[in-house]
Amino acid sequence: MDLLNLIIYSIYLMIPAYLANGSALVLGGGTPMDFGHNAWDNRRITGDGVTWRGVIGGGLFGMIIGGLLGLLANYGIGEYYFIIESSHITFLSGFIPQGLLLGLLLGFGALIGDSIGSFLKRRLNFERGQAVPLLDQLDFVVVALIFISPVVELNLSMIIIILIVSVFLHLGANIFAYLIHIKDVWY
Repeated sequence: MDLLNLIIYSIYLMIPAYLANGSALVLGGGTPMDFGHNAWDNRRITGDGVTWRGVIGGGLFGMIIGGLLGLLANYGIGEYYFIIESSHITFLSGFIPQGLLLGLLLGFGALIGDSIGSFLKRRLNFERGQAVPLLDQLDFVVVALIFISPVVELNLSMIIIILIVSVFLHLGANIFAYLIHIKDVWY
């Protein structure tokens, strides 16, 4: 697979994770996942920015996006999304169930990763919304990849491309969200 196709394939694979992560901002609010409690160090566990509604809503949104990608694959659009090297997802028949599974794993993996990133930021004394380069861009990606690892075997080249591309896509998405007043900061 040439480099351009590998980049396109990597972005396409991660669409449910990217959209789930972004949708949590829109769908979130309400009760924080840590219920306002502090950890052993008297700091919030994750903070007010990580909410049940955002994690559940964003995770389910990722699953829906995966299902839509599976539906498109039934019509020959993006079918390569499901032809993953050494794939373990062949036990499901049809592209829609596979898409739902990948979307579910990528969506919830991204949001659990973002929650872990928030937890780590609190332990490192960073305030909510304060930039932590690379952690902010990659926490959700790394955990999403871990979540799909039981059903998808990715090669090292693809993982590296996903990590590099994700840094730039995340920054671009945050700048866009800032410009349309969804986020208070550009990073």
